[in-house]
Amino acid sequence: MKLNFLTAITLLQLLLLSQAAQAGPKEIRQQLKQSMPGLEIKSIRKSPVKGLYEIEVGMQIVYVTGDGKHLVVGKIIKVDNKENLTEKRQQTLLASMVNALPEDLMIIIEPKKVKRTLTIFTDVDCPYCAKLHEEVPELVKAGVRIRYLLYPRNGPATPTFRKSVAVWCSKDRVKAIGMAKRGEKLEYKECDNPVMKNYSLGRHIGITGTPTIILEDGSMLGGYMPAKQILKRLGLPG
Repeated sequence: MKLNFLTAITLLQLLLLSQAAQAGPKEIRQQLKQSMPGLEIKSIRKSPVKGLYEIEVGMQIVYVTGDGKHLVVGKIIKVDNKENLTEKRQQTLLASMVNALPEDLMIIIEPKKVKRTLTIFTDVDCPYCAKLHEEVPELVKAGVRIRYLLYPRNGPATPTFRKSVAVWCSKDRVKAIGMAKRGEKLEYKECDNPVMKNYSLGRHIGITGTPTIILEDGSMLGGYMPAKQILKRLGLPG
């Protein structure tokens, strides 16, 4: 049976659409590399929605159609239970990254028996960070391990940045961070320190304010919160 021209064109279009729909991560990456060369893609995988792929760009999640031609920026929310699948995935990525951080970047305050761990980006000149620090003994008593990352939010070449370095270079860092947060004088000295690395890390994650508390599951709590509320969030008595 002979095909007329229009039928042949229609079949060809369907074939191309079928091939595009079957494109995998490798083909999508190549397509995006050509159309958006500045996009730094960490990973591509199938999303919870058929026909969409999930792209990890830095700490952000975006989506792309199976042919690699349409980028979708937004959140996927399950209608039945209102679960934010995009946020859940971002939390998983953040938890994986933060929990794998080397602890030689941190000032650690540890209880005798660890029940939970908090990773906190803290600015030594931030009044709410100082207020949270006053709650640390109660948290530690309840079994919470505190991992401080010095994060001078206004960046390098600032008095706070230099003060953060001084805290790190002190013989007793836990004592020094308490002194700094109370506004007491510190001996200003320099040594090999992770302050710039912590600052870059915080910027990469998207931290703009302090304190920022990150739970083990990747949940992020922005701003000051009393110890009792934190313990309730962690499922611990307080």
